[in-house]
Amino acid sequence: MKTTSRLIGSLLAALLAAVPIQHVAAQESDWKLEPDARIEVQTVSAQTTTRDNDLVIDGEAISLRGQVGLALNSKKTRFRIEADRIEVFRLGNGRDDIARDRFTAAAEFDINKKLELQLQARHFDDMVSVEANDTDEWQGAARVTWEPRRAHRFRLQGTWREREYADGALPETKGEGPRVDAQYRHRFGAYHYLAFDLRAESISSDDPRRGYERQSVGAAYTYPIKPDLRVRPAIEAIRTRFDDRLTINNDRRKDTLVAPEVEVLWWPGKWRVEAEAKYIFVGSNEPVREREGYRLTLSVGYAF
Repeated sequence: MKTTSRLIGSLLAALLAAVPIQHVAAQESDWKLEPDARIEVQTVSAQTTTRDNDLVIDGEAISLRGQVGLALNSKKTRFRIEADRIEVFRLGNGRDDIARDRFTAAAEFDINKKLELQLQARHFDDMVSVEANDTDEWQGAARVTWEPRRAHRFRLQGTWREREYADGALPETKGEGPRVDAQYRHRFGAYHYLAFDLRAESISSDDPRRGYERQSVGAAYTYPIKPDLRVRPAIEAIRTRFDDRLTINNDRRKDTLVAPEVEVLWWPGKWRVEAEAKYIFVGSNEPVREREGYRLTLSVGYAF
């Protein structure tokens, strides 16, 4: 898919949009240019069965991720561009490897001591989405963060997404739609949080099979065992309704997913070691879609 020219244009547009505010902040004399990079290796083991205990998926994978970024920061204004690539090597016969690229340009402005604005442009190449296995996406987002006190943080983000789907030898199809995210986080102390997340999103497409509506709710609790060691139990519930994927009763397919998980994060120095255990329950008004299973993940990264 042709992405290079559009990518450069979107990244430049995101930065140029911030120029007027940058002039206002030009009185600040503490601008710093900060390059960074990160590498990460991740292993995944997953198994999914139907409610009758018939095996559906039993697989392992190893992924490699590399990220480079460049930040220009002052006391009240921050600009950043970054690019990362993930290569996923699926173990086992008949499983194809996949790769995904992501490019991001973002600008953050401290409106005052309690209010922050972020503008972001992002492009995904060859990602796996809800409705397709090979999706290119362009998105623009605006996020407002309000922190009246250090113990309370509220965030609201609106995102518009435009997608292109590869479909083998058939012509590419497109989709578009909004996503709205809201979060409240309560801070008990250093690295000690309780967060609640809400999300609503939809995609409309010229291919009716791709259209869907989705709502999700989640909660996560982060507890610091030591300054560099944290445990994070969480739970998420997701409801998805597809526009033109019908059940055997000719109803629109509706899926529900509930996923409790626990994650351990150990960040000694510049190392990032993270382990996650998740159990996933999927229900549907199409009985063959009902299933459950586990997903275990271990990742080791280093931030330069």
